[in-house]
Amino acid sequence: IMDRWLKTGSFIKSDKKLDEQTIASSSTSVPDLVPTQGDDTESCSKLPSLLTESKEIIGEHRKTKEKKLKYDSDYLRMGYLSYFITACVLNFNRALALVVLTCIAVFFVAYDLVKKHLGAKIINLFQPVSRCFKTYFQWIKWVFIIIVLGLLVTWLILDTSKRPEQLISFGGTCMFVIILFICSKHHRKVSWRAVFWGMGLQFVLGIFIIRTDPGFEAFNWLGVQIQIFLDYTKAGSGFVFGQKLITEAFAFQALPIVVFFSCVMSVLYYLGLMQWLIIKIAWLMQISMGTSATESLSVAGNIFVGQTEAPLLIRPYLPDMTKSEMHAVMTGGFATIAGSVLGAYISFGIDASALIAASVMAAPCALALSKLSYPETEESKFRCDGAIHIDAGNEQNLLEAASNGASSSIGLVANIAANLIAFLAVLEFINAALSWIGGMVDYPELTFQLICSYIFMPIAFMMGVSWNDSFLVAELIGTKLFLNEFVAYEKLSVFKNNRLAGMEEYINGEKQWISVRAETISTFALCGFANFSSIGIMLGGLSSIAPSRRSDIAQTVIRALFTGTCVSLINACVAGEFIIIKVYKLLFKHSLKMMFCSIKQGNCLSFFL
Repeated sequence: IMDRWLKTGSFIKSDKKLDEQTIASSSTSVPDLVPTQGDDTESCSKLPSLLTESKEIIGEHRKTKEKKLKYDSDYLRMGYLSYFITACVLNFNRALALVVLTCIAVFFVAYDLVKKHLGAKIINLFQPVSRCFKTYFQWIKWVFIIIVLGLLVTWLILDTSKRPEQLISFGGTCMFVIILFICSKHHRKVSWRAVFWGMGLQFVLGIFIIRTDPGFEAFNWLGVQIQIFLDYTKAGSGFVFGQKLITEAFAFQALPIVVFFSCVMSVLYYLGLMQWLIIKIAWLMQISMGTSATESLSVAGNIFVGQTEAPLLIRPYLPDMTKSEMHAVMTGGFATIAGSVLGAYISFGIDASALIAASVMAAPCALALSKLSYPETEESKFRCDGAIHIDAGNEQNLLEAASNGASSSIGLVANIAANLIAFLAVLEFINAALSWIGGMVDYPELTFQLICSYIFMPIAFMMGVSWNDSFLVAELIGTKLFLNEFVAYEKLSVFKNNRLAGMEEYINGEKQWISVRAETISTFALCGFANFSSIGIMLGGLSSIAPSRRSDIAQTVIRALFTGTCVSLINACVAGEFIIIKVYKLLFKHSLKMMFCSIKQGNCLSFFL
C-alpha cells in the first residue's frame, strides 16, 4: 500500500482493507490514512507508523474477540455436559440415542485433535512398521485375498445352501460386474483395488444394516425418527393449504416435504455439520479405495444432496479434473437420490430404513463401478485431501440459510410436479396407443408395463426376486429407467398398500401385490436418479458449473447413466443376499414369543397345532 502511494501520490485501497468498524470502536484515535494528491512529504513519512498503529489496534481487537469466543464455547461445552449427565441420570434408556450421537461426535473430535497435535509423532513412531509393510506388501496382499476368498466361499456354502434365492442374488452381482468389465473403456487400466474395496464396503454395510441386530435396529430407529421428523411438515402445509387438502391431494401432501427438507439441509450446511459428515465419509472411501479427494467428496455428498448440488461442493476444481473423475461424479449422481426427495418417497409409504440404507450403500459401490467402467488413465491433481476445501455458503445467519433453503426448493417442487403430470399423461397415452395396436391382432392387453416386464424380467429374477414377482418388479425397473423413479415408487406403494389391505393376490388373472422380499429389493433397485430424463438435468447442471468441460461431459454421460443403473441393480442384489435372513429371524422371534405366551397360558398343544 505504501509503495503504491509513493509512486502515484494517492492512496489506493488494496484487497486487504482495514477493519473500519474495529478502528472506529477502538478507544485509540487513528489519524486519517487516506492522503490525497498533493499531500506534503511529511504525511508520506508518517504513513508507515500510522499503518503499524492501525495494525496493532486491529490485532488487539481480534485477540479480544477470539478470547470471548473461547469463553462462549467453554460455557456451551459445560452446559451440554450438564444436560448430558442429567439426561443419563434421569433415564439412561431414554437417553441412549443421545449417548450414541455424543460418542460418535467425541470420537471424531478426539481424532482431529490427535491428528493435529500428535499426527507427525505417531507417523514417525510407526515408520518401521510401514517400511516392513511395504517390503512384504505382495505377500500380505495375497494372504489377505486368500482369506477373503475363503470367507466368501464359506459363506456361500453355509448361508445359501438352503436358500437358493440368496445364491441367485450373488450370481446377479457377479453378472453385472462382468457386464461392466466387458463394457469398460480401458480394460487393462482397471483399478481392482478401488473395485474390490468399494464393493467390499458395500458388502460390509449390507451385512451390518440387514443381517446384524444392532444395524437393523439402528436403521429402523433412524427411519422411524425421520418419519416423525417429516410429519412436522403438516404444521406448515396444513396452515397454508388446509388439513383436508394435505390428506387427499399428492401435491399438498408430498411436495411440501421437499420444501421442509431442503430448508433443514440448508441450515445444516450453514452450521457446517453436513460438510463435516461428508468429509469423514469421503476420507474413508479415499484411503481405502485410493480415489482422488474431489471424486470421493462429490460421491459422498450425493448421499445427502442431488445430482446437480453435489458437484457444487467441488465447483472450483471441476475444470482440472480428469475424464475418469468427471465420470465418477456423474455416476454418483445417477446412482443415488437427494435427501429432499427422500422425504417424498417416505410419504408414499416406502420403507424409510430401506431407502436410507440404499443411499448409504450406493456411495462406495458407485465410486467402485465408475472406476471399472471408466478407469483412470491420467494423473489426478487432487490425490491429497488437503488440496481441496469445501465452502460453507454465503449466508450471513441461520434465518437467511433457512429462507434460502426453502426458496431454492421452489424450482425442485415445480419440476417434480411438472414431470409427474407430463410423464403420467404420456404413459397413459402410450398405453392407449399400444392397446390400439395390439387390438388389431386381438391382443388389446399390450401396454408399456407389459413390454417392460418381459424385457427386464431376467434382470429382476437375477436380483433374487421370485419368478412370480419378477414380472411386476421388471415393470417397476422399466418405469424408473424410461420415465423416472417418482412414478416407479408411486406404483410400488400401490403394490404395498394392496398387500397391507389384505387384497387377493390375483384378481382376473392379474397379480395385485408382491412379497415383502420383492418390495425391499425393489426399493433398493429404484433408489437412484438413473433414468433418461435425468440426462438433460445432468448435462445442464454440470455444463453450467464447468463450461470448459461441456464436450467431456456430453461424451461420458451415457456411460455414467449405464453405470449408475448397474449400481442400483447391484445394490438390490446385495440386499437380496441378506434380506431373507432377517425375515426368517423376525419370524423365529415372533414364534418364540407366541410359544412362551402359550406355555404361560397352559395351552402348549394349541400352539404346536
